[in-house]
This record gives sequence, structure tokens and C-alpha cells, in this order.
Amino acid sequence: MSDSPQPYRVLARKYRPRSFSELIGQDAMVQTLGNAIRRGRLAHAFIMTGVRGVGKTSTARLIAKALNCEGPDGKGGPTIDPCGVCDPCRGIAEGRHMDVIEMDAASHTGVDDIRAIIDIAGKGAFSARYKVYIIDEVHMLSKNAFNALLKTLEEPPEHVKFILATTEINKVPVTILARCQRFDLRRIPAELLGAHFAHVVEAENVAAEPEALTLIAQAAEGSARDGLSILDQAIAHAEMGEGAPLVTAAQVRDMLGLSDRGSVRRLLGLLLEGETSALLGAVRDHYALGVEPLALMRGLMELVHAVTLVKAGRDIANPGQSAEEREALADWAAQLGFAPLHRLWQLLLKGHDEVASAVLPIESCEMALLRVMHAATMPDPGEIARMLRDGGPVAAPGGAGAGVGAGPGAPAATSPPSAQLPATFADLIEAFWQRGKGQLAQELHDCVGVVRYAPPQFDYRPTPQLPADFASRLLPALRELTGTAWQVAQSDAPGEPTLLEQEQRRAADARAQILETPVVKAAMAAFPDAELDDRLEQWSA
Repeated sequence: MSDSPQPYRVLARKYRPRSFSELIGQDAMVQTLGNAIRRGRLAHAFIMTGVRGVGKTSTARLIAKALNCEGPDGKGGPTIDPCGVCDPCRGIAEGRHMDVIEMDAASHTGVDDIRAIIDIAGKGAFSARYKVYIIDEVHMLSKNAFNALLKTLEEPPEHVKFILATTEINKVPVTILARCQRFDLRRIPAELLGAHFAHVVEAENVAAEPEALTLIAQAAEGSARDGLSILDQAIAHAEMGEGAPLVTAAQVRDMLGLSDRGSVRRLLGLLLEGETSALLGAVRDHYALGVEPLALMRGLMELVHAVTLVKAGRDIANPGQSAEEREALADWAAQLGFAPLHRLWQLLLKGHDEVASAVLPIESCEMALLRVMHAATMPDPGEIARMLRDGGPVAAPGGAGAGVGAGPGAPAATSPPSAQLPATFADLIEAFWQRGKGQLAQELHDCVGVVRYAPPQFDYRPTPQLPADFASRLLPALRELTGTAWQVAQSDAPGEPTLLEQEQRRAADARAQILETPVVKAAMAAFPDAELDDRLEQWSA
């Protein structure tokens, strides 16, 4: 009878660290533990804290092996490099050693569970040098359970070691923390995770594109276990190549619902250029391809953060970054000031939170990005204060040509002779009419009151009837019309009435004058129900 095939072991279990040398990203902790073991100064209780999947439970098992290793000849002592072949090492690795007790505090939260541990702790080890208790998610214990553990944790028997693990260290009482040696396990850098995954796929006889492994490492967010789970899924998702699966970056993006970095850069470019229709179309295209709105917002935030770091002079090059991306980041960093970058970040962060809790995520994403786009016309608070103090013009945020509405390739702000630009607000509206931009001209005429018109500076007061996307359409239209980057700002100052309001006021004044003439007053008195014909007003005017 043939042997039954071995059941498949997921990568996260198969590639668990078997020695401290295989524990990646925690060098400081390994060095501290190694020195303590070699010098015989090992604490009686430890607490491991860190995000999921960074190696807390694995480290606890390695400590148990290090303390109980007997060496291949059975005569060894505690060591930072357990042999892995003696009975204690093999028993602990397989989870069957009687003197290494693991307890999940999430399902054993009561005081009775802790009392059972205390009762057993008083008895000697069965076969090992130390009896080791590993309590995972220790923050889940009840208050009474913690109190029951206190005394034993402070003065355990010589043959007992406690190793506690938690993802929420803030929920562990200070009295417990004071009795333990604490190790904060760090998130594993994406570079180390990528290198680790490369070894894994090689061992699994799987081919993978370097960019695919980089994407998985970034998606893991510092967790080796999460990354191996994603890699496992990616291998299952991959198409079979020449005898072996091939994990590609495109497949990983599809699987994770990610957008490629080039698409996100193009999206940010549309956002900065104020191209409303193109922006909304690109968002819907991403959504149709399976990219989640939240992932889209996050990608934009990461890009703005990267631009800010380049602006600050920090080198952020990584293996997954293309030459095109580095060039785009450098261009944006050169053209955008810190103030608009900070404002972009805050607006995107607010939009991200809204999308995360929205009933209609894609609609919330579109509205959030439109809000970011319209903020291009808002001056910075410092510029507003200067304007109020000095009465001078409001400069573009971050310097000339460096506002939120600028982007790589956008022309810098210039100050050409005023003869090249529409001399008056009415001339500007007429120019738009002549260029076939009737809707924009009508909105300027009906819904915009001039606060300051000094081309290429334009401050205006909107009426409630002004469409929400007006500012995002006005900036590119002005550039197209004049070939100049304008500085446009929405203002709360009174300013002039709109041209429509001025025309209505003149018509009302003319009507009042006609009604005050003796002939009309006599006619209205003789015929109380009579009304003044608009044609008479027009004839009089």
C-alpha cells in the first residue's frame, strides 16, 4: 500500500524561524538574548510586543529551545544556537514537549486558567532543564487573572520561565510590565521581506518577478507572516510557466486590488492640473479594473508623502522605484512648496477616512478628490494674514508657480505686460465668449463678483449659484486663453456685485425713475391694476 501524500503546509508555517539566525529584522533583540544566555543573566520573565507576524511566538519558542537544548551529544547547556536535533529541540519545534506550555489568553481569560498554571509551575520539569510558559495575547487576560499571576511572575520557581506576547502592550498592567524584561519587535523592513521571499520562492521552485515580490513586501506592512500568506496566495493565483508557476507584478496587483504606480502618478498629475473630467474618468477606470477606492486614496497619499520627502532632501530610492517615478517626484518637489504639499496631505487624509467609513466608497472618493482639486484656489493662512495686514496681493501658495494647481510640465507664473492680458473683467468674459467657452463666460458674468482683478492676479467672491467645479475649470482655461499661469483665489471680502447683479440694479433704478414720472404716476393712480411693461423700461433705457 502506497504512502498517502503529506498534507500541504502553508508557507507561513513551513518557513517559521527554526533558529535565531533565521529570525529576520530583530538583530538587537537577538544580540541581547545571546549575551544574556552566554553570561548566565537570563531573566525569569519576558514580554514580547509588536504588530502581528513579526515573530513574537516564534521568538518565544526559540528561547524555550535555547534554554533546554542538550546538544547532539546530550551534554550541552543553554545556547543562543540550539542544535535542533536533540530531543528537547525537536519536541519544542513540533509543539509536543511537555515542559513547554503554550496558552492562548484570548480563549483562556479567567483567573481559574492562571491558577492552573500556578499550580503546575510549582512542580519540577518532567524532562527539560526549564519549564517554559508561553502566554500569547496576554493583554486579553481579565483583571483578576493578572492579579493572580503577579506574585508568581515576580518570584517564580528556579526552573520556570514565563514568556508573554501581545500586540497591545498598552493594555497590559504596569505591575506586570515591571516584572518582565521587555522586547519591542520591530516591523520588518520591506527590503528584508523581499529578500526573504526571494529565498522562499527559490526553495519552492517558483519563479517570481522582483517587482512582484516588492509589491508583496510592501503589502505585508512589516509582517513576515502576512507577507508569506500573500505570497502563498500569489503562487496559487499565478499561471503555470515552463514547468513552474510564474508570479508577475500584474497578477499581484490584480489579486490585491492595487493600482500600478504609473497610473497613480498620472492620477496625481490630473489632480494637480485641475482636469476635472479626466480625473473623474481615471478614477472610474481604476474602479472598473478592481482597484478599491481606499487603495486609490492610499496610493495618492503615499505619492504626496514621497514628494514631500524629496522636497525635504531625503533619499527615498528603493528597488521597486523606476527612473520615471524618481523623475516625476523630483519635478513635483521642485514645483510644489511645503505649504501646498501639507495641505494636499491633510485633504487626502481626510478623504481617506471618509472613504473608509462611507456607504458609497467610490462616490466618496470622487467627492474627496474634487475637494482636493478645488483647494487649488485657496490662499495659505499666512498669505491671508499678510493680505489683511498690508493690503497687498496674495502670492501663490509655496511661491510663484508652486500652488496646488501646478504640476510637472505646468508653465511657471510670469508677469507679462498687462496689454497681453484682458484689461478688464468684462474683457476677460468677452474673450471666453469668443473662444467658445460660453458656459464659463456665463458663470463669470452671473455668479462671480470681482474682489481684485489685476492680471494675472484674480480674487473673486462666489455666489451660492456658482458650480462646485468652477475653480478647477477656470485655472486651465485661463492658461489656455492667455498662455500664463494665473493666481486665482476665492475671497470672503465684499468686492463688486456680479455683472448680472449690476445689470439688474441698473434695470431696477431705471424702473424706479419711470414710475416716479408724473405721467406714469397719474396712469397708475387711474388704473391701480396696471403694470409697467418691460418694453417701456427697455425703451427708456
